[in-house]
Amino acid sequence: MYPFFRSLLFRLDPETAHQLTLQLMRIGGVEPIRSILRTMYSAPSKPVTAFGLTFKNPVGLAAGYDKNAVAINGLSALGFGHLEVGTVTPKPQTGNPRPRVFRLLEDEAIINRMGFPGKGADLVVSRLKRLKVQTFKHANVVLGINLGKNKDTPLEEAANDYLALMRQFMFLADYLTINISSPNTVGLRRLQGRELLENLLGQISAERAAWKLKRPILVKLAPDLSNEELDDAIGVILDKHMDGIIATNTTLARERLRSKYQQESGGLSGRPLRSRSETVLRQVVKRVNGRLTIVSVGGIMSPEDAKRRLDLGATLIQLYTGLIYQGPGLVKKILEQ
Repeated sequence: MYPFFRSLLFRLDPETAHQLTLQLMRIGGVEPIRSILRTMYSAPSKPVTAFGLTFKNPVGLAAGYDKNAVAINGLSALGFGHLEVGTVTPKPQTGNPRPRVFRLLEDEAIINRMGFPGKGADLVVSRLKRLKVQTFKHANVVLGINLGKNKDTPLEEAANDYLALMRQFMFLADYLTINISSPNTVGLRRLQGRELLENLLGQISAERAAWKLKRPILVKLAPDLSNEELDDAIGVILDKHMDGIIATNTTLARERLRSKYQQESGGLSGRPLRSRSETVLRQVVKRVNGRLTIVSVGGIMSPEDAKRRLDLGATLIQLYTGLIYQGPGLVKKILEQ
């Protein structure tokens, strides 16, 4: 059924299609539609324990799809073990000018330069307070919140944005992700450098130490770091006692693409990212050596891709572009293999 639905969606520009599916999933969170979706997408339970939490299965939805917590009840009915909302910024912002999303059909890929558009933290907090306590919690789905700085926040003040977001979401999320690897906010990736990362994670670690309710904190890294840069970043993450690494975000590389959109600026996701993401995963697994949880994302387009990531040492995986091309049934196919 999804190939027909996809053919209709792909007649729309990518951002319009995204908004349409998001609204459909919002409607899907209303009973009895939600119960129907849960029956359609029910899959074998494959519990996984990571950073002190129990996930009903290792498959999650990556950040970027539901930036404002519009549709988490509907999304939780599709079989995911966890959902990651965001990226959320402290203040609302419009993001970059449109067009800012491109389908590379021949490559089964997406290029986006969204730039963290969103309604801001206050709105997301209010939605989660209304939604999570009841039906979302009942679905037994782990909720992560992906945090980012506002575009107009100077890099030297970025920690203030992340700390403010932590204080708002620590009692609403099951875990938090520090996003310092999007290529679509100018300068953001510089926070992955040793000196800036030590300062940022040092403040985050100190803030968390004062909490009565500890929340796991993960750091999302780019696939474009050199071996030395990746080693430095992992070293800081370990030293500051973070709980996990998400590898990877989208890439700026443009290797062996066929689409006419291949030179559009922004982050590339989908099938072309698969090899690069797997290479980074291998390096992270070797460097971490079991000391914290690794979440693999980027180029997971099939059950075989998912199995390889778990075999390589990831504890959890996340999907996004694979769902655009394969449909929500991909989650069930992965869990049934």
